[in-house]
Amino acid sequence: MISRRTFLIGTGALTAAAPFAAPALAAEPAIYSKRGLAIRGYDPVAYFNDGKPVSGDAAFTHTWNGAEWRFASDAHRAAFAATPDAYAPQYGGYCAWAVAEGYTASTDPDAWKIVDGKLYMNFSRRVQRRWEKDIPGNITRANGNWPKVLG
Repeated sequence: MISRRTFLIGTGALTAAAPFAAPALAAEPAIYSKRGLAIRGYDPVAYFNDGKPVSGDAAFTHTWNGAEWRFASDAHRAAFAATPDAYAPQYGGYCAWAVAEGYTASTDPDAWKIVDGKLYMNFSRRVQRRWEKDIPGNITRANGNWPKVLG
């Protein structure tokens, strides 16, 4: 059986992802954030309503699950505040591929996909292409690993 370390070295992914995709050694927060800002300040509602990533505005914020979320408009902020689980990315905004593999990693706001009405984010577009090769299987594995991967 091939270990994840051997697989990552063999695919060259370890070098590129090492600073961001290391297994969690301490408990990770439930929401991936940079300095308390969820999904790098992008508007989660925009993925659904606009079909693309849109930077949020500091004038439209909402605090949920210990992180600040930003929105492009007050209407988006209100929609999120009313039903955050409908708009928040799965696995707290951590990389869906990493969670499927049993660890956490940061995400790129441009590496995303909505599947069955849920937002999934990935570390990069390259990682997203790998995740998309077996979306149902990866979601099943990630669901089984979440939230245990937080440590």
